[in-house]
Amino acid sequence: MAIMFQERAIDRQFASFICQQSGEVTCDLFRLIVSLLSNAVGKGSICLNLAHYAGETVSVDGKEMVFPDVDTLRELLRGKSTMGLPGQHRPLILDTSDRLYLYRYWRYEQELAGRILQKASSDAGGIDEQVLHEGLARLFPECSEEKMDHQKVAASVALHKQFCVISGGPGTGKTSTVVRILALLLEQKGVSKQQIAMTTPTGKATARLKASVNDIRPILDCSEEIKLAIPDNVVTIQRLLGAVSGSSRFRYCALNPLPFDTVIVDEASMIALPLMCALVEALKPTARLILLGDKDQLASVEAGAVLGDICTAGEEGIQASSLSSSLVKLEKNHRFQAGTGIAEISRTVNTGLDREALALLKSGTLNGIAWQELPPREELRRLLTKKVVEGFQGYLSADSPSKALEYFDSFRILCALRDGPYGALGLNSSVESILRREGLISQESRGYRGRPILVTVNDYSMQLFNGDSGILFPDPDSGGALRAFFPDPEGGVRSIMPERLPLHETAFAMTVHKSQGSEFNHVLMLLPPVDSDILTRELIYTGITRAKESVEIWGSDGVFCRAVRKKTERQSGLKEALLTSI
Repeated sequence: MAIMFQERAIDRQFASFICQQSGEVTCDLFRLIVSLLSNAVGKGSICLNLAHYAGETVSVDGKEMVFPDVDTLRELLRGKSTMGLPGQHRPLILDTSDRLYLYRYWRYEQELAGRILQKASSDAGGIDEQVLHEGLARLFPECSEEKMDHQKVAASVALHKQFCVISGGPGTGKTSTVVRILALLLEQKGVSKQQIAMTTPTGKATARLKASVNDIRPILDCSEEIKLAIPDNVVTIQRLLGAVSGSSRFRYCALNPLPFDTVIVDEASMIALPLMCALVEALKPTARLILLGDKDQLASVEAGAVLGDICTAGEEGIQASSLSSSLVKLEKNHRFQAGTGIAEISRTVNTGLDREALALLKSGTLNGIAWQELPPREELRRLLTKKVVEGFQGYLSADSPSKALEYFDSFRILCALRDGPYGALGLNSSVESILRREGLISQESRGYRGRPILVTVNDYSMQLFNGDSGILFPDPDSGGALRAFFPDPEGGVRSIMPERLPLHETAFAMTVHKSQGSEFNHVLMLLPPVDSDILTRELIYTGITRAKESVEIWGSDGVFCRAVRKKTERQSGLKEALLTSI
């Protein structure tokens, strides 16, 4: 059976350019290989594995091409002037494992692997073990039901090493652990001698981390001086690095490193390879790097699955290796008790047990989870009405922007796709029609009271970033004129004139990818009626774990089961690069 390849315009243009540079405008096989590489990077992979295509038939635009064996492919590529070996500076790089890269992605991968391994093998030094022992005992009281307190282990690793990864699903205590790590660091060095930065990939995640720090700090068993010194300033990675407007470069880099002793990164699963490489390159040689994240969530929408590769390399490496000893996995869930609906369905999905997961959803025996057969297109709007009214009327009835923002996060519709009647755009149109018919929003086309908006680009001048969500609401300070209100980093709200907003879209419904870094009390997740490459186990798991109290899934048995069985496969050499030196 032929491999179907949907070539994009950018893939064709890039392949044609490389062929011209190589003087190989008539070599259809070479052109197709380069186009496949461009397409793979566009879909999140770092490289193209030639072995996956050797001996296969590839169909593109109705034309089929049979690929030769891998030895022949290797020799074909090595004869091109644009092709180089690792260490050479050519547009394309073919490594010794027959992985084909764009040069800059090969460099990102090698640079990141080298710097991570260097930090993983380096002790932080200067630790007063007596002070640390006393602090660990006080901040992490022994739990009688556990043989090992993994949060305490994570804190000890984070203090002793320059590199630490704390992984775990929602509710496993990653944030509460890192706040205690902050206290331990301050107790070690004194409040005036620690420069600490906290950062995340999105504005939404920064607000959540800041709120969590402020919630946890008052209950810590430490002095008031330490509590007051715990930082709560959280910024996006782009802002931390000093993004240069109109450029892909940053102000802070290897030649101008960040001035921090410790950098803590939340939601690390969302970080693409280029951005993670830029961050690690900008660290001081002696700085700690602490990554927090859920390796089982969807990876970045851009190229790479960095956190997953790091964790997999650590798990597969020799247990005594420096990388393995830098990884701590939190498994006890403090939000969802074992046996509850969301805990059980997320665990079952995450292990790929499709039929068991479907049976759980349909059983009706567990609180917080439900299943409904996906309605046909002509019935969708009618069956959505009750859910939409119940889910959104609370925030639409709010009497202030801050209350509206608070109530809006109580319910969200999530979907796998962006387009189509079951995608984000179609569902937002349906929700608006329902709310207008019910008299909950006005008949105006776009600018109406209560319209939820999702920013889709970074705008550094406005301090709004891709993924930030806000609401249009009357501003009492401006005579009731509509303003766009967003959560303020200090815990309040800030308003912006709608005319000054960067690119944005309506956000009653959003894709699961866009929902990363967010939490909602109740989630309604709609799957499309037919299978798609984007429907994977990680997408289902991520959608389910956005819910704090309940999740209901509308779908078909076959589409759901195939998605749970399908694990995301992103081609990368990062895991191997990390393992090579272990």
